[in-house]
Amino acid sequence: MKIAILDDYQDAVRGLDCFHLLDGHEVKIFHHSTRGLGQLAIRLAPFDALVLIRERTAFPRALLAKLPNLKLISQTGKVSGHVDVAAATEHGIAIAEGTGSPVAPAELAWALVMAASRKIVPYANNLKDGLWQTASINPELNGLGRTLKGRALGIWGYGKIGRMVAGYGRAFGMQVMVWGSDASRAAAVADGNQAAPSREAFFEQADVLSLHLRLNDATRGIVTGEDLGRMKRDALLVNTSRAELVEDGALEAALRKGRPGYAALDVFTSEPLAEDAPLLKIPTVLATPHLGYVEKDSYEMYFGKAFENIVDFANGNPSNILNPEALKG
Repeated sequence: MKIAILDDYQDAVRGLDCFHLLDGHEVKIFHHSTRGLGQLAIRLAPFDALVLIRERTAFPRALLAKLPNLKLISQTGKVSGHVDVAAATEHGIAIAEGTGSPVAPAELAWALVMAASRKIVPYANNLKDGLWQTASINPELNGLGRTLKGRALGIWGYGKIGRMVAGYGRAFGMQVMVWGSDASRAAAVADGNQAAPSREAFFEQADVLSLHLRLNDATRGIVTGEDLGRMKRDALLVNTSRAELVEDGALEAALRKGRPGYAALDVFTSEPLAEDAPLLKIPTVLATPHLGYVEKDSYEMYFGKAFENIVDFANGNPSNILNPEALKG
């Protein structure tokens, strides 16, 4: 099969142990994203199968219609709204879903909590410039970091990742409170956490508030400017899930007003994030380039399953197909 692997920004895939699974196939790896539909259609027209790295490239109906040779999309992890599944099915394009793990994104979320709380990045960067124990040359921002023990950790979304982050919080002596569905709050209480008494109290009381919701029609923009305005002036908002969970423009406005005082972000509405993005100009923001699942063990897991799904398909034994109707054509 002619296979394209998209958006391998770091040229990491060919160095994975699992890459040998594609031996015998014609494989092309693209390292740079192309956003224009026309350009994408020209680039991808020759291929029988595509490997998608999470949601880095979207496949709407208009693009799928321009890929007559495409038979299979092999997804690393699960499809999450970036592929028009109905259109793929109509065009006879099967979608194979992969697997994943909460470990890497949960660990990154906690790394951001610790780094932002202790101001590690600005201290380290200023040290290289000869500034000792200086978080900022701006006196208003040159405050002390703080520990986590005894403070309130708010978690919205008590799935696999949220549950792990809650465990980290308890291990550091934090008071963990959870907001979300009735089922989520009940599960959190059963695990020894607190259920926030109300949405308002959740935002008002959290010293650190971490979002761990799935993005769908119900959760898009679920965090509003009013919610953020309730947060403490020294509170930290952490988002390693999806930028679209927050109402468009609300976070930038809230940070400029000082509620919350800080944000640690790994996800953005447009990725790769432009170097002149407004968020990057706010000194109280710690931003990382969507590293949640970007590490060796996760890549081996994600790509290993995606490549196995391609091999099974090529051998006439399609597996983990999200839309089996596409195989009936």
